[in-house]
Amino acid sequence: MTTDSTSTGVSASTSFTDAMRLTPVSSDGTVSRFDGELNENWTIGPKVHGGVMLALCANAARTALRGGQERSDSGDQHGGQGVEPIAVSGSFLWAPDPGPQRVTATIRKRGRRVSLVDVELSQGDRVAVHAVITLAELETDDAPLLSDNPVIPLMTPEPPPGLDPIGPGHPMADIVHLARGCDIRPSLTTMQPRSDGGPPVIEYWVRPRDCAPDVLFALVCGDVSAPVTFGVNRFGWAPTVQLTAYLRAVPADGWLRVLCTTMQIGHEWFDEDHVVVDAKGHVIVQSRQLAMVPAEA
Repeated sequence: MTTDSTSTGVSASTSFTDAMRLTPVSSDGTVSRFDGELNENWTIGPKVHGGVMLALCANAARTALRGGQERSDSGDQHGGQGVEPIAVSGSFLWAPDPGPQRVTATIRKRGRRVSLVDVELSQGDRVAVHAVITLAELETDDAPLLSDNPVIPLMTPEPPPGLDPIGPGHPMADIVHLARGCDIRPSLTTMQPRSDGGPPVIEYWVRPRDCAPDVLFALVCGDVSAPVTFGVNRFGWAPTVQLTAYLRAVPADGWLRVLCTTMQIGHEWFDEDHVVVDAKGHVIVQSRQLAMVPAEA
């Protein structure tokens, strides 16, 4: 286990495996409660990173489904072995501080091929995230029938030489504390306003520090980019209101490439899309979020 000295002076784990750990509290076969903890190493600024919270919710859904024995109304039995989250839709009610989290998973459907689990992540008596998790078997390694992958023409499987990781001395290190648990290498030049006036196309290379990337880590990468509002010189806090992600396959070991784009940046709201591609060139995650435009400086 790796540790890092946090702002509280207490050593906290920087292991993604530890961040995703859940301790069972109770279960009646339909509703399962877990305790987790997301420390300061999984934050953006002072608040817990949204993608990490969604990953913890997805893990709770998967764990609850695998541990349950309840049948659906149709009588179909879904044992849950081998299923993974394939769609995650999360609404963010407020931004919790690092520390203990209570995660409650309610199985809505246990189907033969597709199951559905509602999850709430709370801190104290306040719900911070409400997520709906769809679970099923992911795609195999077989070539897709059709794929229009925007990442391959733009990004190499590994970060270009000289592309610095976020860490001490990096201009993003004071905000992106998430980089203590991940090796995050953004292309800073892609965050700047484009000379042709076009929309930003932001590039990242990301991988965990303590393990191979899995589906949960890939989900985090679906929310890893700085706000696309950087491309129109709007900086500061850009809270996500809703994020939906599709998970397509288990990532291969190695770097995950993340391409972040937008369709429209308004005066109040903007959308932000991520495409996450693994070392073999497979599309692993597609995500879209709706967020608030930072105030003009």
